Amino acid sequence: MTASDREPRQQRSRETRERLLAATVDMLASRGWAATTIGAVAAAAGVSRGAAQHHFPTREDLITAVLEAMFQEMTEGAAETVENLPDGPERIDLVVERAVSIYVGKQFKAALQVWAAAASDAHLREAILPLEAKLARAAHRMTVQGLDPAGEHGREAHRLAQLTLDLARGLGLADTLSDDSARRGRVTAAWVEQVKSALPART
Repeated sequence: MTASDREPRQQRSRETRERLLAATVDMLASRGWAATTIGAVAAAAGVSRGAAQHHFPTREDLITAVLEAMFQEMTEGAAETVENLPDGPERIDLVVERAVSIYVGKQFKAALQVWAAAASDAHLREAILPLEAKLARAAHRMTVQGLDPAGEHGREAHRLAQLTLDLARGLGLADTLSDDSARRGRVTAAWVEQVKSALPART
């Protein structure tokens, strides 16, 4: 097989893998842990079970790969947020909004399913904990830098960053069973005002 022959084949292989990962996230978020089997994921992704098992021989392999990809994307998103934030009070609005967005949406719903399963599966828990810790560190760093870019508020900024993330996780949990967007908007707006009062902009 020539290099020119291998390239399209490798591309198809990457695309198949990406479809399987995307289908797994969708299925975890919408149908739950028990329903997310290799066979069901393969069918949802439009590939054969054999092709799915070529990439992920076991369900554990599939779930671990999904978690790694999902947490990496969420971690990178958290890290990149502070780069283009404006100065002024509106910065706090955007930082809190971004913190909440980390824990609201399909990826978080999918992750919750795996976390629940990991409570009774020590091997799965060992795979998840380092990834979750990496995400938590990135989210906290993003939130601190966003709330206090000049480092003027020290410990108070760190405290408020952690409270913001705790609030965000709670709002994410509240959104798993029903659309909680209206109440979430009110709670987030009230919290933004509290943060702005605690971290007044320097002039």
